[in-house]
Amino acid sequence: MKHCPALLVSAPASGQGKTTITAALARLHRNQGRRVHVFKIGPDFLDPMILEQASGNPVYQLDLWMGGKAHCQQLLYQAASRADLILIEGVMGLFDGEPSSADIAAAFGIPVLAVIDATAMAQTFGAVAHGLATYRPDLHFAGILANRVASKSHAEMLQESLSPDLPWFGAIFSEQNSLIPSRHLGLVQADEVDDIDRRLDKFARQFSEETALNTLPQAVAFSAPGVALNALPHTLKNVRIAVASDNAFSFIYRANLNLLQAMGAKLMAFSPLNDRVLPDADSLYLPGGYPELHLEKLATNQTMREAIRDHHAAGKAIVAECGGMLYLLTTLTDSSGQQGNMMDILPGKATMQNRLVNLGLHSGTFPNGELRGHTFHYSKLETSLESSSLTQPTRKSLKPEPIFQDGKLTASYIHWYFPSNPAVVAALFQP
Repeated sequence: MKHCPALLVSAPASGQGKTTITAALARLHRNQGRRVHVFKIGPDFLDPMILEQASGNPVYQLDLWMGGKAHCQQLLYQAASRADLILIEGVMGLFDGEPSSADIAAAFGIPVLAVIDATAMAQTFGAVAHGLATYRPDLHFAGILANRVASKSHAEMLQESLSPDLPWFGAIFSEQNSLIPSRHLGLVQADEVDDIDRRLDKFARQFSEETALNTLPQAVAFSAPGVALNALPHTLKNVRIAVASDNAFSFIYRANLNLLQAMGAKLMAFSPLNDRVLPDADSLYLPGGYPELHLEKLATNQTMREAIRDHHAAGKAIVAECGGMLYLLTTLTDSSGQQGNMMDILPGKATMQNRLVNLGLHSGTFPNGELRGHTFHYSKLETSLESSSLTQPTRKSLKPEPIFQDGKLTASYIHWYFPSNPAVVAALFQP
């Protein structure tokens, strides 16, 4: 059993400011000399980049469906063993999704800080806070933080609307909320914001001065999983895996990379944007990202395109996810109509749309088991290629995604969460 102060930052809905608040809290406590470990609930790549920059430590996902309870418990136990504070950013609204942020809070006894966007709201603020705090009796509420508040008098009105048993942690004013700009998939990547550290330090100072969140929350007891997670067999021992990693391909779960290394793989990062030569690799991992924002550069890096084509022609393994799959198509067209020639390994084309095409949690069935992950994309795919199988969404209203397999190539829109089934992953990457 390990004890560590912990707090889950949630809200009534998306867009309330959870990432900004969590990042500011992480930087505040880091600047006070504490070791802060942050988690993100659900399948997300962009928020963790901001949270890593704020905390100075790797950020991992907590997802009861993709990873399972024992996996989440192990991650929290390991963090509690070395951290002075654990922060967890929720996903969507507190009770949204199956499983939800509330399910994580209840499963591990983590107190909840509710961030509520108070724009154009007065006494109704208290009603929303009361509903969040009482909807599920198995949750422990640490308190309420008002975000995007217009003035000090507005803050006083909001505080007065709260039930006496709901702690008030303060107000963040509207002019203080420009931390990270957004684009179609969410926030921009942290390394694209030149002055992100200055912004984070500014928010941390404001939090220290204007909220009651500069002291540690209550400690939570984290236990190791009841059934010890078995050490992974070295089924990828000495397998050299080249991992695409740059501004076009950056949607990578840290847990995925850790798993590959735990199975004995040797990882080598490379940039399809900037490198001319592919590392001498047995297998290739092309994760998702923003290839549509780098069409010209990807299209004109002819030597890299030839190297990846040669890798495929040699019958070597390729795992491509979402943006990585788009890179393998014949062409990719952005939302303004600009088209770029891609790999032409998979016959077909994709065009970016103005609306979300598909999202949600999915599983895929492979010869040696089920692999879980999620899809979230704005592109529409047109291809004559027959899919080898279709994914199974967790909700009937969601659309299945095709999985394309050609020899040792596996491509789909799914961002796979490798810890959900290491045996399947090992088979995909084995030469």
